[in-house]
Amino acid sequence: MSESRSPTWMRGAQIGLGVIAIILSILVFVYPGITILSIIFILAIILIIVGIEKIISGIFITNKSRWGTIGLGILALIFGSIALGYPVHTAVFVIILLGIALLFSGISHILYGVGRNQDPGWARGFSIGAGALAISLSVLVMASPLAGAIFVSTILAIGLLIIGIEIIVLGTTGRMKMMPGTTIGR
Repeated sequence: MSESRSPTWMRGAQIGLGVIAIILSILVFVYPGITILSIIFILAIILIIVGIEKIISGIFITNKSRWGTIGLGILALIFGSIALGYPVHTAVFVIILLGIALLFSGISHILYGVGRNQDPGWARGFSIGAGALAISLSVLVMASPLAGAIFVSTILAIGLLIIGIEIIVLGTTGRMKMMPGTTIGR
């Protein structure tokens, strides 16, 4: 990514957004349960909106997959309504799914590390260690969904904190991250 000088108004916006991200990270650290429930509510509302859109587009747009589109819209509407009606149960379900995914990922890493004889020993050991860590976390998450919620919230909070600090640094130095090949109109 290339960097260029950002206009003064953008520097203020970057610093403000960085501060907001840091404040959100603190709130996520302090209130992990509310964070997970908020995410569930947002996802439920998105599912309901997508479901309604799919049903409407399936009714009014004629194509070969018309009934499939309507069916998927109905499923999204049902799942969104269930998540909105039972947010705690949905959060527990999603966290248990996260634990199962971590378990399979850990097993996969261990099998990869054991089976790859042509790789250097440190790479195989790292893969096996990462797999063991993933399995340990999966057992923790599945044994206690509350611990899983705290784990997910902690990862989210750390990510927000890092992003917030990065945005503030970019704003104070006057630099702006850009994708390669993009330009800023002046």
